[in-house]
Amino acid sequence: MPAQVSGLSRYPIKGLSYQPLNSVTLQAGRGVSGDRAFALALPATVFDETNPQPLSKFEFMMLARQEALARLKTSYDGSTGLFSLIDGTERLSADVHCAEGRAAIEAFFARFLPEDQKSSKKPRLVTAANHCFTDVGVHSSELMHAISVLNLASVRDLEARIGERLDPRRFRANILVEGLDPWVENEWLNHELMLGAVQYRGMRLTRRCPATEVNPDSSIRDINVPRELMRFFGHIHLGIYLTVIKGGVLRIGDTVTAAG
Repeated sequence: MPAQVSGLSRYPIKGLSYQPLNSVTLQAGRGVSGDRAFALALPATVFDETNPQPLSKFEFMMLARQEALARLKTSYDGSTGLFSLIDGTERLSADVHCAEGRAAIEAFFARFLPEDQKSSKKPRLVTAANHCFTDVGVHSSELMHAISVLNLASVRDLEARIGERLDPRRFRANILVEGLDPWVENEWLNHELMLGAVQYRGMRLTRRCPATEVNPDSSIRDINVPRELMRFFGHIHLGIYLTVIKGGVLRIGDTVTAAG
């Protein structure tokens, strides 16, 4: 089977559920539209939505610190602005474009703050034009709009070594690829390749953080992925960030090839 794209996703709100896609239209120098478009800023975080500056991921709610976020089933409709979530028997639907809707969302997420960060202030739902809340956005504008790719063969290789199943959702990638050799993605760094009709360049290997320890079904930290990567491979990289050089439509089933 030729190497191909087997999954496409975006994460409308940093740290929350993914939205599966069948196809995505990509532009040069831009990421997946709507990916990490919102974030929940911690009460002490200063973020100006009219003049956005990249901030450390530690300024926002995230799975690396608030693993209980994984138990939430969330969705976002970009055409209407409707955000919905399910937490057990509790349900919330709110419009992110109105003050009342944002206030309801912020009040809900206040309960997930660590005790030392709980105060009269609540987390703040933030967004800004042409701004993505990617972890690597602090390094450059190009990386802010990079696309994360996960080679499923590399995941399976790590699985075999540790004797545990690793759900690809742990890695929160935009693109899943199948049919490659394990770890071949590390060779894409600073090289060009094609996924379907879209041309990319490898930008940065993905360093794995404690967010990958969290089981996406149970919301429990059950596998120390960074430690296992270091134990077996001497590094904590799994996946790669690509930047789009020549845009186009990417679809599930598109082939992965070297750029001609």
